[in-house]
Amino acid sequence: MASSSGVSSGSTAMLRNSSSEEDPQQIMDLRKRKRMISNRESARRSRMKKQKHLDDLTGQLGQLARENNEILTRMNAVSQLYMHIEAENSILRAQMAELSHRLGSLNEIIEYANFSDGLFEPEDAVASVSATSHQIGDGFFMNPWNNASFHVNQPIMDMVMY
Repeated sequence: MASSSGVSSGSTAMLRNSSSEEDPQQIMDLRKRKRMISNRESARRSRMKKQKHLDDLTGQLGQLARENNEILTRMNAVSQLYMHIEAENSILRAQMAELSHRLGSLNEIIEYANFSDGLFEPEDAVASVSATSHQIGDGFFMNPWNNASFHVNQPIMDMVMY
């Protein structure tokens, strides 16, 4: 009995030795498989993250392109408005120069009238203009001497604004 139990215990020990020798190999294979699965999962997460980042950048590109087009549209509208206002400003400057020239001429006439005050009598002018104005028609523009607020020696003020 002892010998049969000894053989039996020896074969069991051999089985234990062989299974314990295989256990490290199986453990290494199992760890290797787990590492491969983990690496694949990590690579999949990395690809998904990269794809999400690419999608975000593509969306941002579209948004920036739309904003750029809006800015260009507004800039063109403002530029056209600027050109229109600049043209209008140029016309107003030309009109101002013409009116300033006319004002200077009228002031010269007033100075001449004031200078020759003794030679030129406004009452005579009113009588002569009055006589001719009845032929043309009455009114301030036809006979400015009849306007009570107009005085021969009153200069016209230049109101040029810069």
